[in-house]
Amino acid sequence: MALRLTGQAINLTGLRYQPDLLPPSSSRFSKPPLTRPIKAIQSGGDEAASAGAASAVATPTRAPSLRRPHNVDGEFFVDTRCIDCDTCRWMAPQIFTRVEGMSAVSKQPTSSEERLNALQALLACPTSSIHTEKPTRDVLEAQKTFPLPIDDNKIPGIYHCGYHSEKSYGAASYLIIRPDGNIIVDSPRFTEKLARNIEALGGANYMFLTHMDDVADHEKWSKRLNCQRILHSGDVRVDTADVEIKLEGNGPWSLGEDVELIHVPGHTEDLVVSLPLISAPYPVDMRGILYYYLTLKLMNVTPVHNKQGSVCLFYKPHKILFAGDHLGMTEFGLSIFETYNRISVPMQLDSVKKLLKLNFQWILPGHGRRAEYKDSQEKDSALESFVQQKCSQYTT
Repeated sequence: MALRLTGQAINLTGLRYQPDLLPPSSSRFSKPPLTRPIKAIQSGGDEAASAGAASAVATPTRAPSLRRPHNVDGEFFVDTRCIDCDTCRWMAPQIFTRVEGMSAVSKQPTSSEERLNALQALLACPTSSIHTEKPTRDVLEAQKTFPLPIDDNKIPGIYHCGYHSEKSYGAASYLIIRPDGNIIVDSPRFTEKLARNIEALGGANYMFLTHMDDVADHEKWSKRLNCQRILHSGDVRVDTADVEIKLEGNGPWSLGEDVELIHVPGHTEDLVVSLPLISAPYPVDMRGILYYYLTLKLMNVTPVHNKQGSVCLFYKPHKILFAGDHLGMTEFGLSIFETYNRISVPMQLDSVKKLLKLNFQWILPGHGRRAEYKDSQEKDSALESFVQQKCSQYTT
């Protein structure tokens, strides 16, 4: 393998890794599962989802054999490929619950609203693990509901895109409708049906990517909607090298008077190494780290420093923080998802402290559940209490 010197540094991020040399799960390296390895890739595919084909719901020739025994009897069920991303449980909590590390149907829908919620969760499931016993055309009506308004009364013009992607371990993405150009926050799974629905709402000028893990089908969306992608340079990898706007430094940055981008380092990194005989740093793309590992091991490479790139989007008109994986609500309260912290939990907590300066009342995360506070004082109290508790946990 030839390396090209640029000045005094060899930039390994420009190299392409060879997928055939990696284990099958390597494509999901950036977002490890919450409880165990992911068992299977998404079934059905984008075409099935966008066209409302039978494979987007249940296929009697395959799905019934995968039905979890923890599901109650009836039409809807979850199969054994569930990755425990929690999506269905917060989208339709009256239908889905968590049993032994996976989701399961705890109650069959008994009203048209509950049935619609269950079908919306079916479409959003990143691994197509939710099914009906027989294909149903009702799913075509559910497709029309995405992007789904989050709360038309309190935060009009803010939508949940649905169609979560296994590439980002089921992260949620959002659409902001605004006069100066609509913004998609993080990438949903690409489907033509969703693309047409977004176009009907005015399309998108930007796709803001909060961090390296939740980029999913960003390239397909950029080409389809002709939108510019935004990502911090510290989180740029081989598969995001052509992002149009790369944020540099520590910010903050603005997208007009209504949008502020807040640098919140601590969650992600671009591992940097140094060859023993040369003092210049050498960035290594995290996506290719498994491929590079043996080479770097033989070269006696030693880590020297990191670049951090996570960024939140603060939408001022509705006082919303789009937090990516920096901060979110779980069934048990606020979380910074420190299990997946790649640099420093104290550094991430310092970034949470920065949020006390912002006047927001909503947290819309990539992973985790939404949080709404009655005012900024309640938000500050919750964050201060959370940071204090976490600091005591991680301070020796």
